This record gives sequence, C-alpha cells and structure tokens, in this order.
Amino acid sequence: MSLVSKKKQRMGVVLSDKMDKSIVVRVDRTTKHPIYKRVIKKSTKVMVHDEKKKAKTGDKVRIEETSPVSKNKRWRLIEILK
Repeated sequence: MSLVSKKKQRMGVVLSDKMDKSIVVRVDRTTKHPIYKRVIKKSTKVMVHDEKKKAKTGDKVRIEETSPVSKNKRWRLIEILK
C-alpha cells in the first residue's frame, strides 16, 4: 500500500533565466500583519529546475516542490501559464 503525497505547488513570475537549466521565480503571498491586522503582500524568490529551458523572463509559471536538485534548487517547473 503506497501513500500518495501531495507536493506543494505555487504560481509565480520568472525573474531571471540566465542560468543553464535554472530559473529564478518570485512567489507572492498575502498575510495579515500581526498587530495592525492589515493585509500585506510578501514575496519570496526561489530557484527552480527548468530541464528544457522553456521559461523566459516575465512568464507566469506553476512550480512544484521536489527533493533537492542542487545546493539551492528545491522546486521544479510544471508548466508555463503566461
């Protein structure tokens, strides 16, 4: 009996595609300020494995969490949404 694990999926915008088989993606999220209760927007930059080098700067992409590919890469490209 195998357990199916749900991996985290996020959507973001490609900031850089200058590396070989790697892209940098900005993932935005909203959260409430702990004191003032206002909704604020936060962003995180993650390195993503792009095997076929299809994503270009400015593309909207869907990424998925994976086991470590290299020192900084923990995500892989699923699809380009544009």
